[in-house]
Amino acid sequence: MTRPIRSYVLRQGRTSAAQQRALDTLYARYGLPYSLNCIKARELFGRDAPLVLEIGSGMGETTAAIAAAQPDTDFVAVEVHGPGVGSLLNRIEAQKLGNLRLIRHDAVEVLEHMIADASIAGLHLFFPDPWPKKRHHKRRLVQPAFVALAARKLAPGGYLHVATDWQEYAEQILALLSAEPLLENAAAGFAERPAHRPLTKFEHRGLALGHPVRDLLFRRRRN
Repeated sequence: MTRPIRSYVLRQGRTSAAQQRALDTLYARYGLPYSLNCIKARELFGRDAPLVLEIGSGMGETTAAIAAAQPDTDFVAVEVHGPGVGSLLNRIEAQKLGNLRLIRHDAVEVLEHMIADASIAGLHLFFPDPWPKKRHHKRRLVQPAFVALAARKLAPGGYLHVATDWQEYAEQILALLSAEPLLENAAAGFAERPAHRPLTKFEHRGLALGHPVRDLLFRRRRN
């Protein structure tokens, strides 16, 4: 999968002292280095359990809440921004989340090289950057090649869950997912928010401003 255009820009945001300490001291324990070898989930978590990948974990609040609520599922979060990585590392440590690990790297490259085909039970993509200006739409993560890649990594019956508060992007994503032969919509159009996705502070603010959130839930076909 050729991807010369990235869907993110590395911002020079402030990293707090606590976040930097986490990056310095906790990443070696809870983080995974980027590799050209596929993750061996059993070796990583010490058990056989469903594995869910999250792309763009942000500051980690939702990621940690989901992992805490689903102790029988293992999670790998992918995030590039240092403050968010540090924040999630601190949450993993504070909450003793043995079922959550983190990779600080480009998510598409992680999908391509670190996730085996037909291996993950789910993939979460919550509030990807909508790149609202038309000239920037090429930077959007959800493009046909990404959808095909994500679908290939899902195990049969595995799910892809996307959420966005940008209506035009939601409609584009719905069209792209619907066009992927390996996927089928688990709902008639947009889905109700699944119980596993908690409301975020970001979402509360958006709803207060009249920005409805659209959830999309697709599954990989079993045959």
